[in-house]
Amino acid sequence: MNIVVLVKQVPDTWAERKLDATDKTLDRASVDVVMNEIDEYAVEEALRIQADQGGEVTIVSMAPDRGVETIRKALSMGADKAVHLSDPALHGSDAVQTSYALAKVLGTLEYDLVIAGSEATDSRMAIMTPLLAERLGQPQLSGARKVTVDGGTVRIERQTDNGYDVVEASTPAIVSVVEKINEPRYPSFKGIMAAKKKPLTTLTLADAGIEADRVGLASAPSQVVEFSNKPPRQAGQIVKDEGDGGVKVAEYLASQKLV
Repeated sequence: MNIVVLVKQVPDTWAERKLDATDKTLDRASVDVVMNEIDEYAVEEALRIQADQGGEVTIVSMAPDRGVETIRKALSMGADKAVHLSDPALHGSDAVQTSYALAKVLGTLEYDLVIAGSEATDSRMAIMTPLLAERLGQPQLSGARKVTVDGGTVRIERQTDNGYDVVEASTPAIVSVVEKINEPRYPSFKGIMAAKKKPLTTLTLADAGIEADRVGLASAPSQVVEFSNKPPRQAGQIVKDEGDGGVKVAEYLASQKLV
């Protein structure tokens, strides 16, 4: 059972994220970057399936050179090897272009499952796995809180508002997981040291057969046209209760169109 895990490097959730005024893309240089939190659950699930089924776990990430830090963390958790798609021409690519680029990379690999987190904390779009499934012509099993593999069949419990649905498909398949699926392990010191020696292949656009005019900001189907920084936080309004405090609060909320 060969598994590919898609891992994304994102700005730290606790950092103040902002856009670069020069091209209106995410300013990654101004904040600390980390592995997308839900991707850690994806890595953990891949490792658990590997422990039961055997095979290899390969990390795939599309990121600038700095993305190596995140890839090494995934390797230190126990993944066997990694592929890093990095090329300046990818800057500004939107989700549609990213799915195209990742599909081309996946086309160079042999796998039974592709596992990813259900969404990224920097975009919250939750559309990468369906986009990849469409491009690759493979089934998608989304929102998995549990994954079971039996031969060439993968079965999941899909988290819903009212419980869960049982969904299954034949491999190869694309699976997205939610945070209820497991508890990610912490990399051990031994794992961190071993990660430095694990195979890490870096690909450019040409290496992966990606057409340059189909990625990048200039040809992105969706772009930020205009933005403004949020205004400074102003002092709050104090309501003195003189027997009519509830009415005053209700009137204030109504004036702000909150009720």
